[in-house]
Amino acid sequence: QVQLVESGGGLVQAGGSLRLSCAASGRTFSNYGMAWFRQAPGKERRSVAVINRSGSSTYYADSVKGRFTISRDNAKNTVYLQMNSLKPEDTAVYFCAAGPNIIVEPTVANVYYWGQGTQVTVSS
Repeated sequence: QVQLVESGGGLVQAGGSLRLSCAASGRTFSNYGMAWFRQAPGKERRSVAVINRSGSSTYYADSVKGRFTISRDNAKNTVYLQMNSLKPEDTAVYFCAAGPNIIVEPTVANVYYWGQGTQVTVSS
Protein backbone atom coordinates (compact mmCIF):
# COMPACT_ATOMS: atom_id res chain seq x y z
CA GLN A 1 0.00 0.00 0.00
CA VAL A 2 1.24 3.48 -0.90
CA GLN A 3 -0.39 6.69 0.31
CA LEU A 4 0.31 9.89 -1.59
CA VAL A 5 -0.09 13.44 -0.27
CA GLU A 6 0.35 16.44 -2.56
CA SER A 7 1.25 19.97 -1.56
CA GLY A 8 2.32 23.20 -3.23
CA GLY A 9 -0.69 24.19 -5.26
CA GLY A 10 -2.13 27.69 -5.25
CA LEU A 11 -2.91 30.81 -7.23
CA VAL A 12 -0.25 32.31 -9.47
CA GLN A 13 -0.17 34.87 -12.27
CA ALA A 14 0.55 33.83 -15.83
CA GLY A 15 4.29 33.50 -16.37
CA GLY A 16 4.88 32.54 -12.75
CA SER A 17 6.14 29.32 -11.20
CA LEU A 18 5.01 26.74 -8.68
CA ARG A 19 6.54 23.56 -7.33
CA LEU A 20 4.32 20.68 -6.39
CA SER A 21 5.47 17.99 -4.01
CA CYS A 22 4.08 14.53 -3.42
CA ALA A 23 5.12 12.67 -0.29
CA ALA A 24 4.66 8.90 -0.34
CA SER A 25 4.31 6.59 2.60
CA GLY A 26 5.53 3.02 2.63
CA ARG A 27 8.83 1.34 1.96
CA THR A 28 8.11 0.45 -1.66
CA PHE A 29 8.15 3.95 -3.17
CA SER A 30 11.18 3.14 -5.34
CA ASN A 31 9.30 0.18 -6.87
CA TYR A 32 6.86 2.49 -8.63
CA GLY A 33 6.98 4.80 -11.55
CA MET A 34 5.44 8.13 -10.60
CA ALA A 35 3.38 10.62 -12.53
CA TRP A 36 1.52 13.88 -12.31
CA PHE A 37 -1.91 14.05 -13.88
CA ARG A 38 -4.21 17.03 -14.13
CA GLN A 39 -7.91 17.48 -14.58
CA ALA A 40 -9.68 20.68 -15.52
CA PRO A 41 -13.45 21.10 -15.02
CA GLY A 42 -15.38 19.08 -17.59
CA LYS A 43 -12.25 17.47 -19.00
CA GLU A 44 -10.58 14.08 -18.72
CA ARG A 45 -7.76 13.42 -16.30
CA ARG A 46 -4.55 13.26 -18.32
CA SER A 47 -0.89 12.74 -17.51
CA VAL A 48 1.46 15.69 -17.88
CA ALA A 49 4.74 14.25 -16.57
CA VAL A 50 6.03 10.78 -15.74
CA ILE A 51 9.25 9.48 -14.20
CA ASN A 52 10.56 5.94 -13.93
CA ARG A 53 11.54 4.19 -10.71
CA SER A 54 15.16 5.32 -10.67
CA GLY A 55 14.54 8.81 -12.02
CA SER A 56 16.64 8.17 -15.12
CA SER A 57 13.78 8.46 -17.61
CA THR A 58 11.02 11.04 -17.93
CA TYR A 59 8.09 11.75 -20.25
CA TYR A 60 6.16 14.97 -20.76
CA ALA A 61 2.95 15.85 -22.51
CA ASP A 62 3.52 18.19 -25.43
CA SER A 63 1.52 20.93 -23.72
CA VAL A 64 4.04 21.21 -20.87
CA LYS A 65 7.30 20.16 -22.51
CA GLY A 66 10.06 22.69 -21.84
CA ARG A 67 8.10 24.32 -19.00
CA PHE A 68 7.55 21.52 -16.45
CA THR A 69 10.16 19.27 -14.85
CA ILE A 70 9.43 16.10 -12.89
CA SER A 71 11.97 14.72 -10.45
CA ARG A 72 12.07 12.33 -7.52
CA ASP A 73 14.09 11.74 -4.39
CA ASN A 74 13.78 8.08 -3.42
CA ALA A 75 15.58 8.69 -0.13
CA LYS A 76 12.81 11.11 0.84
CA ASN A 77 9.96 9.18 -0.80
CA THR A 78 9.01 12.34 -2.66
CA VAL A 79 8.27 13.30 -6.25
CA TYR A 80 8.23 16.90 -7.47
CA LEU A 81 6.79 18.87 -10.33
CA GLN A 82 8.48 22.19 -11.07
CA MET A 83 6.14 24.30 -13.20
CA ASN A 84 7.53 27.39 -14.92
CA SER A 85 6.05 29.87 -17.41
CA LEU A 86 2.59 28.93 -16.24
CA LYS A 87 -0.37 29.68 -18.49
CA PRO A 88 -4.08 30.06 -17.70
CA GLU A 89 -4.70 26.78 -19.53
CA ASP A 90 -2.57 25.01 -16.90
CA THR A 91 -5.34 25.66 -14.39
CA ALA A 92 -6.52 22.30 -13.04
CA VAL A 93 -6.46 19.96 -10.10
CA TYR A 94 -3.11 18.18 -10.14
CA PHE A 95 -2.87 14.60 -8.93
CA CYS A 96 0.14 12.57 -7.95
CA ALA A 97 -0.02 8.95 -9.11
CA ALA A 98 1.96 5.74 -8.73
CA GLY A 99 2.03 2.61 -10.84
CA PRO A 100 4.61 -0.04 -11.75
CA ASN A 101 4.11 0.37 -15.51
CA ILE A 102 3.15 4.00 -15.69
CA ILE A 103 6.31 5.03 -17.55
CA VAL A 104 5.38 2.60 -20.35
CA GLU A 105 1.80 3.85 -20.72
CA PRO A 106 0.98 6.91 -18.64
CA THR A 107 -2.78 6.48 -18.51
CA VAL A 108 -5.37 6.39 -15.75
CA ALA A 109 -5.71 2.63 -16.25
CA ASN A 110 -2.10 2.07 -15.18
CA VAL A 111 -2.37 4.00 -11.92
CA TYR A 112 -2.39 1.90 -8.76
CA TYR A 113 -2.48 4.77 -6.24
CA TRP A 114 -3.74 8.36 -6.35
CA GLY A 115 -3.18 11.38 -4.19
CA GLN A 116 -6.07 13.60 -3.17
CA GLY A 117 -5.17 16.36 -5.62
CA THR A 118 -4.07 19.96 -5.28
CA GLN A 119 -5.58 22.95 -7.06
CA VAL A 120 -3.43 25.07 -9.36
CA THR A 121 -4.99 28.28 -10.65
CA VAL A 122 -3.20 30.52 -13.13
CA SER A 123 -4.66 33.98 -13.61
CA SER A 124 -4.23 35.96 -16.81
